[in-house]
Amino acid sequence: MIALEDWTHAIADVPVAGLHRERTASQAERDALSRALKIPALEALMAKYHIRALPGGGYRLSGHLNGRVVQSCIVTLEPVAADIDDEFVSEFWPDPAHLDAEGEKAVLDMADIEPLKNGIIDAGRIIFEALSAGLDPYPRKSGVEFDWQDPAAKNPEKTSPFAVLGKLKSKE
Repeated sequence: MIALEDWTHAIADVPVAGLHRERTASQAERDALSRALKIPALEALMAKYHIRALPGGGYRLSGHLNGRVVQSCIVTLEPVAADIDDEFVSEFWPDPAHLDAEGEKAVLDMADIEPLKNGIIDAGRIIFEALSAGLDPYPRKSGVEFDWQDPAAKNPEKTSPFAVLGKLKSKE
């Protein structure tokens, strides 16, 4: 699915003290990620994370990612470089449904809950999702503004959206 699929860890390999990793995405991984994210380039991606066992059979993956992305300006389509510096936390449980038995919790206070499938923690997918969430949805080159005027308007300063809609309404 994503280029960081090999950034997985079997729970059998997680020691009692936890598993610490620091990973840097290769050029091939960054190229595949930029295609998946539909951005011109991912110039750098580094993640530090820790996996530890939780009471009850779950595992917590927490970490920090740093990335350098290039997106297209929404006005000019020129390249816009940006840094992403973000934290991520997810919990993996063999049966996440049992967590509902504890009653309602504040959703914002909880870590993201993921099903633990085949005893594998997919750190790459979580890092990909954190990177994706950190992208600017409307990247804009510095100093560029969108200033569109209706060419059909005689007085563009006084044209309101309602006036334009009124022109579209059929006269009966």
